[in-house]
Amino acid sequence: MQVSISRRQRLIMEFIREHGSVQVDELSEHLKVTPQTIRRDLNQLYDLELIQRIHGGAVIKDTIENLGYGARKVLMADEKTEIAKLTASIIPDNSSMFINLGTTTERVAELLAERNSILVITNNINVASILWPYRSIEVMIAGGMIRQTDGGIVGTSTEEFIEKFKPDFGIIGCSAIDDTGEFLDFDLREVRVTQAIIRQARAIILVADSMKLKRSAPVKVGNLADVDILVTDEGISPEFMQACKENDVDLRIAKLPVKK
Repeated sequence: MQVSISRRQRLIMEFIREHGSVQVDELSEHLKVTPQTIRRDLNQLYDLELIQRIHGGAVIKDTIENLGYGARKVLMADEKTEIAKLTASIIPDNSSMFINLGTTTERVAELLAERNSILVITNNINVASILWPYRSIEVMIAGGMIRQTDGGIVGTSTEEFIEKFKPDFGIIGCSAIDDTGEFLDFDLREVRVTQAIIRQARAIILVADSMKLKRSAPVKVGNLADVDILVTDEGISPEFMQACKENDVDLRIAKLPVKK
């Protein structure tokens, strides 16, 4: 079952990201709800590993370690779904692609299930699990060490496997994008695999929700010059749109459906 966070909890996350830390009373006044309501929300966000508690409030959980896999699936879940829909619409039948690690790339895989005669090469056990039952889809999975945290396969043998292919597309994710357009991640082994995908695929599609522009990570993957298509949501800034234009990136913006 897909877990989600409420609109108010999302506003809390945005507020904490903007201010670095927050106190319960401050949030209560900002959102016009009781301190008890705020504490319940913070407890739920803590249980999802999205924040860290401090005395009287919370800070964002965003250090040299990535957020937990479960937390990443919940965060920006609606935006990731729309990004995945838009990305899947780009992929034609009778095509081949790499799909790497990430909760957004996994959503893309789910929406590729009805494609005909496609080849998916992946180092993501979750992607392989999603697609292997479909007879019209051929799945090839890389060898290497399985990361217990999220089912990612990484290592030298994974890189060597990737380098045997030259598919039409490379669908990749990242953990963060900085102001210069460099995209970043946390695990050097994962980064090396993604860099191999960038070298080998004929076209690179980067799928990244706008919150990635507010995060940081320590290892450089690449920059916008390495990307052919970037699929994101409406939360990006005009400055980032301009950076995409300057780097000849085909920017596709997924829009959330209007709630009635």
